[in-house]
Amino acid sequence: MIGESELIITPKGCIYHLDVHPDEIADTVITVGDPGRVPEVSKHFDRVEHKKAHREFVTHTGYIGNKRISVVSSGIGPDNIDITLNELDALVNIDFETREPKAQQRSLNIVRLGTSGSLQEDIPVDSLVASSFGIGLDNLLHYYRFENNADELFLLNAFSQHTHLTGNPIQPYIAEGSIRLLNHFSGDYIHGITVTCPGFYAPQGRKLRLPLAFPTLVDTLSSFESGTHRITNFEMETSAIYGLGKLMGHHCLSVNTIVANRQAKTFSKDAAAAVENMIRKSLGIISGL
Repeated sequence: MIGESELIITPKGCIYHLDVHPDEIADTVITVGDPGRVPEVSKHFDRVEHKKAHREFVTHTGYIGNKRISVVSSGIGPDNIDITLNELDALVNIDFETREPKAQQRSLNIVRLGTSGSLQEDIPVDSLVASSFGIGLDNLLHYYRFENNADELFLLNAFSQHTHLTGNPIQPYIAEGSIRLLNHFSGDYIHGITVTCPGFYAPQGRKLRLPLAFPTLVDTLSSFESGTHRITNFEMETSAIYGLGKLMGHHCLSVNTIVANRQAKTFSKDAAAAVENMIRKSLGIISGL
């Protein structure tokens, strides 16, 4: 039995942070960082059956046609992804009455719809990127027992040799997204490796008043290539989603609108319109999964 201090269930039978009951989560989940983006997604639903809000976690569950979909805001960063993914998994795979894992485990389709910065000059602002792999410069996955497959290990070793970041004091990790989901996102979606950073400023090579420990980080990441793989973008959630999703048996994909190009030093003239384009295009695919 999982103890009360480990799996916290509210008096209403909801999971602690998301404040959602198990019946209120669909098998297809869209995650967004910004709580304000949840209604921007659910406004495209034919009907919404559940709306919940607690702290930065907003959840809407509804339907597009016969497809039941939940959209959940995670807030920013790998630490919030740790909460969001663990609680989504608990909602579908732990019996809240017995506090035991269910005998029959459910596998969710989890698609992140986020914003990101391009690391390649030929990937302009307002582009759409679907991540094949997530490389984490944060430390979240090191708290879990995680084993890489051969493709992941090969890319991680190549990345470490190229960047010299390993043990300095960063210990990068890597996780592959769902190939099955990625194959649905082609055409307008550029595929590539996404790097996940634990912060927005120095961890992404931005200098304001404080000196940087890794002043060449952006150029180092953008120059990495291994076979047909290159780093397309970086943000703050993808590797954590991919790593935890893989451990839990869920199918995860990260889709991002490029709002900044760090090589060209440009920013989207209408980021809201670019995000709306991503939502509309992606919902057309997600509703057919």
